[in-house]
Amino acid sequence: MGSIGSNLQEVKRRMAEACAEAARDANILTHSADFGAPPGVALLAVSKTFGAEAVREAYAAGQRAFGENYVQEALAKIAALADLRPGIEWHLIGPLQSNKTKAVAEAFDWVHSVDRLKIAHRLAEQRPAWLPPLQLCLQVNVSSEASKSGVPAQEVAALALAVAALPRERVVLRGLMAIPEPADGFEVQRGPHRALRELLTAVNGRGLALDTLSMGMSADLEAAIAEGATIVRVGTAVFGDRG
Repeated sequence: MGSIGSNLQEVKRRMAEACAEAARDANILTHSADFGAPPGVALLAVSKTFGAEAVREAYAAGQRAFGENYVQEALAKIAALADLRPGIEWHLIGPLQSNKTKAVAEAFDWVHSVDRLKIAHRLAEQRPAWLPPLQLCLQVNVSSEASKSGVPAQEVAALALAVAALPRERVVLRGLMAIPEPADGFEVQRGPHRALRELLTAVNGRGLALDTLSMGMSADLEAAIAEGATIVRVGTAVFGDRG
């Protein structure tokens, strides 16, 4: 693979091409302040297992939003890159345990992996009043895999309504996230992304106005964009293979 900067450009080219194929506006967003703002698609660079210097290199190439899976690893990186605040945006995309919610509420901008009301409650209670509201997505187990985290599809609407009722000065529910089972072939890949989009439409039919679909990774971002992704989470295609 090339440099992180050239990899970012290649991912953005793929995203723009996918937008064109789907007749969507090829507005590739790089800062999460814009995430969910239709009709663009935002690139979230997944930096888990890569060090602070790799993130700094991507930042120098224009990337602003980064996704992390592991809270402790992320906190160390956030501290090492404190000089890049407030320009950098940190997104937790991995599972969140109750005993880590305080640290996450204090350090992150987005959490994509909310799967229980208890977690959302704790994030709302522990989000410092001087920070902007924490942006939340519900993680949906869209492929019904026993080993995957996430809310079963049939429980999403009730959880969304409960989370959306939490104090909006502390947390704001933005949308849904999924990590579908890996699949080969564009049309096969589209299936779970379509299911998540239809689920978002159904939830919004209950009186909400969610605007974010966090779906698609290095191998299937084209299929996700075809089905309406507003955030694609790309790691390998930006940073390279993980040892």
